[in-house]
Amino acid sequence: MVFIVRADLERLCSFIFQALGFPHEEAADCAEILVAADARGIKSHGVARIKRYASGIKAGFIKGGVTPRVLHETPLSLVLDGEGAMGLSLSKRSMERVIAKAREQGMAFCSIRNSNHFGIAGFYAEMAAREDMIGIAMTNTAALGVPTFARKAMFGTNPIAFAAPGLKGMRFSLDMATTTVPRGKIEVYQREGKELPPGWAVGSNGLTAQDPRSLLDAMLCQQGGGLLPLGGAGETHGGYKGYGLAVLVDILCALTSGGVFGEAVRDSEITSARVCHCFMAIRLDILRPPEDFKRDLSRMLEALASLEPAEGASRVYYPGLKEQEAEALSNKQGVPLTETVWQQLKTLAKSLEVALPPVKAAPGA
Repeated sequence: MVFIVRADLERLCSFIFQALGFPHEEAADCAEILVAADARGIKSHGVARIKRYASGIKAGFIKGGVTPRVLHETPLSLVLDGEGAMGLSLSKRSMERVIAKAREQGMAFCSIRNSNHFGIAGFYAEMAAREDMIGIAMTNTAALGVPTFARKAMFGTNPIAFAAPGLKGMRFSLDMATTTVPRGKIEVYQREGKELPPGWAVGSNGLTAQDPRSLLDAMLCQQGGGLLPLGGAGETHGGYKGYGLAVLVDILCALTSGGVFGEAVRDSEITSARVCHCFMAIRLDILRPPEDFKRDLSRMLEALASLEPAEGASRVYYPGLKEQEAEALSNKQGVPLTETVWQQLKTLAKSLEVALPPVKAAPGA
């Protein structure tokens, strides 16, 4: 592992996006969101993805400096055509508009079509939570998930994020794929040369897939097989629940914006698919006094975290706690990157004539 001061890593990534033709503020948004993922330990959605974004940008599939087209707007709703904009910055700016509408109306909703990969869904839900609101964010993705009892992918990893604030910085933050794992986790295993655990994915024959490279190629070309829904294969462990949640995300993201859904959402060899997003914000004070809500949420989270752990486990976490603790450590010690990801970033920066920041000594070295 290498460790980079967070501000330095954000600056490097921002310069890379600027060198690829993005306006300064948009590049800074992209860098902030990607580095946040690595800082929280979500390396599947961190700066490792810049290489793929760069390919899409150079091919003209992902565009910088785009103004999304308003398809429909009311005081509490907004529907946009992203016109191929970068999903990261477009989503941040759109959630800011949702929050502004919610301040006026109590709650607000936005859906977007024709966008691109937007990073970690939890980033946008937490934007609302920091404003004394409940935040919700979703996106559909390329068809990678296999419905219960099928052998063909018909929905994406379709993540759902939900965030709510507690007292003194405490926060419930759920950010989950509706498949057993996101594709990014498969990419991590491929980069690290590891076999996939049973129960994550199946091949075109409906049997367990263990080679990440073969699975990634098959999913890209829609040759059959893919990721299992949350809960796994069949009905025994509730795989139909993850399947249902994935379709729910497609409805809220794609059907409300008039975008593509299901197997029509396809990746190319160059970049990720054009996708649809959904964002919501609900002001706490339309339900009850915010301090009362936050006090009760804090009590709930403290009760969860104080549970006696099962034999062999060290502690019990509530959703978001691991990521919050990892982020605090990254802010202190530097953001950790694998040597492979750091080399990729260095190669890209060199090709764009972007200067590299210093690397910190490993903690304890």
